[in-house]
Order: sequence, then structure tokens, then C-alpha cells
Amino acid sequence: MTALFDEKTLRKLDRLALVASQIRAGAMKGDRRSTKRGTSIEFADYRDYTRGDDLRRVDWNVYARLERPVIKLLEEEEDLAVHLLLDASRSMDYGPDEHHKFRYAQRLAAALGYIALAAGDRLTVTTLFAVNGQGGAGAGEQGSRQYGPARGRHHTLRLLHFLEELKTSGVTELDSSIRTYALAAKRPGLAFVISDLFSPSGYRDGLNQLQGRGYEVTLLHLLAPDELDPPLAGDLRLIDAETGDPQDITLDGGLRDLYRKRVESWRDEIEAYCVKRRVNYIPVTTDTKWDELVLYHLRRRGLVK
Repeated sequence: MTALFDEKTLRKLDRLALVASQIRAGAMKGDRRSTKRGTSIEFADYRDYTRGDDLRRVDWNVYARLERPVIKLLEEEEDLAVHLLLDASRSMDYGPDEHHKFRYAQRLAAALGYIALAAGDRLTVTTLFAVNGQGGAGAGEQGSRQYGPARGRHHTLRLLHFLEELKTSGVTELDSSIRTYALAAKRPGLAFVISDLFSPSGYRDGLNQLQGRGYEVTLLHLLAPDELDPPLAGDLRLIDAETGDPQDITLDGGLRDLYRKRVESWRDEIEAYCVKRRVNYIPVTTDTKWDELVLYHLRRRGLVK
């Protein structure tokens, strides 16, 4: 198939679907069942007739048996808008091959995107990046960084090639990038933000804007194992991956312990905020196998079924 996935890997995802607690109405009929009652031919339930109901929806066979009028409810099928927002800043270019953050993010986006396409959902994938220091989503140094909107399994190869060709660059201002996307997109739905959250401006205003525009938000927070517990010691000069700014430090056991506690506290703070705002927060370390994350952890959280 591609370097991201092979056919065997994709078959693991074939029977899965992304879950939204409130389906957003689509412009086309899709393969998922809506929580609304519509006008398709799929029977859903009955309810008692009330004055003003369309008499054409009365089930006269039931009326003949029960001698009371009931309305036949039908189940509408509709497509779900799925938005994958992928942090492509330089800080994502970190970690050895098997634990590389951006490569992991590409595979995760490919898995979620394939599930959406296979289920008949309307998929858009967009990178979050910076241009001249200003956050944005859309076109950048590499030309167009948006895939879709697309719908249907036949778009899978194009999705995988799009993701494979992406490169990291620059500093991403997550707040402004996400806010710009939320204001520009026309079809709210499920939004998956995939990022290490290393952004000077933070992320909260952007997520708030997504929710305010009607999105159901999942934050997939990616970190490499070395970022949780750095295997370093002694006198070091650290270089910021995005800005290039240097920082001289002496790393001993006490400072490493303090670092680990602060990273843990940072993740706990993000989780507490997300719980308060009803954002799905999924902390991910890149030594977790992608299929374990999708097939077990996201299933357990009710995000896929």
C-alpha cells in the first residue's frame, strides 16, 4: 500500500467507525445511523399520533389491529464531518525512528482518516503551522497542506500519499491556527487535534473556538518517551527545536526528578482543563503501538466502535 500502512494493517480498521455523541447533519446520505428521525426507508420506531402529524405517516395496518393511530418513525442516514488537525511544527520532528513524533502522528491521522472514509464520513485533514511567525492552517511553504473534503473508501490512497509527503517546519501558534480553522470551516463535526502542545501561545482559546462553533473535540497529546524522562546528565546546552534558542543547564538527579514532576503536572493540568470543558483528552507516548491506541484505548474511551 504505502510506507505508512499495508493492506493487512488497513483490514484491522475496516469494521471500525468514529463515534460522535451528537451526529452533525450532512449534505449527503452516509453509511452511519443518525440519532435523528428522518425520511429514509429504514424503520426505527412508533409513536402515538398527535394533531398536526402528516396522515401519510400513519401506519394503517397497526391502526386496524390496535384501533389507535400511530406514526411510523424512520431512521435517517447521514455523513459525519471529520476534521483532523495535525501539528506540523519543527518540535514534532523528534524521536528515534520507532518513536518519532511526527511519523507517529502521520500514522494516527492515516488510521483515523481511513476509518472515516470507510464509514462514508466527510473527511478533511489540515496541518497547523506558522508563516512568518503567524499561526495558520492551509497553504504554507510546501503549497497546499489540506486534504479533502473527501468521502468514500476510494480516496484512501490519495489520503496516505498526502500524509506521507508532509514535512515539519517552523513554529506553530496553536491558538491562532486552530481558531483560524474553526472560523473558516463550514461543516462542524468531530475534530481531532494531534499535537505535542509545545506552543508559546497555548491551546485553550483555539479549542474553545472549535467548541463554540459546534465541534466535538478530541485532543491527542503526543510526547516521545525521552520527553517524559530524558536520558541525559551533566553540563548541557539545549537548543529549542523551533526557535533555535540555546539554554545552558546542569542536569543532575534532582533536576531530572523536578523535570519529571513538572511534565506530569503539565499533563494533569491539561487533562483537568479538558474534563471541565468536555474535551476528550488522550495523552499518548510514542512507544505505544498505534494499533493498540486505536483498537484498544480509543475504543475504551468510546471514540471508535
